[in-house]
Amino acid sequence: MNVQYARRGLASLTVASVALLAVGCSADEKPKADKPAATAASPQETQSVDEKPSAEDPAETLAVLKGQKGLELDINSAERDAGGFLTIKGRIKNTSDSAVVLSSKMRGDETEVVKHGNSLGGATLVDSVGKKRYYVLRDTDGRPLTTSALDSLGPGKSTAVFMQFPAPPTSTTEVSFQLPTFEPATLKLS
Repeated sequence: MNVQYARRGLASLTVASVALLAVGCSADEKPKADKPAATAASPQETQSVDEKPSAEDPAETLAVLKGQKGLELDINSAERDAGGFLTIKGRIKNTSDSAVVLSSKMRGDETEVVKHGNSLGGATLVDSVGKKRYYVLRDTDGRPLTTSALDSLGPGKSTAVFMQFPAPPTSTTEVSFQLPTFEPATLKLS
């Protein structure tokens, strides 16, 4: 009798496996129909920073900081927003004739920032009148709110960067911007 029940069980298992395989195949087919539409949108979303039209390039340069190995940081804006943040935007350029590996010192040496890779997390603002130093903000996981995954720049290449800080009081109109391996600069706040 045990053999008879075993054969019935094996037959039931085979039927169930075929049914699951059929359901699995039909479930796979539906997402494939959606994939071409998603693929068509991807090239538009992955447009490189260097490919943007020149109309989006900032017209004003607030400061140019010289760094090591021919690097320059052009700061184009330092704007407060209603949420109490100050966002600094600019471009890091390689003005040398060879590729430059960006220094890991730019991320600073705080343990939480270091574990998230290369970034501009070491940037600070100094309000000499208010006698305060402001550090790049971090998210709840400790990642700095700044451009990250910075590795190297080829000769003559540049990349857009940003850093977000807590905004100094509205009475503060000037701060000193500092980024490790770059000379400091004074920024007028808008």
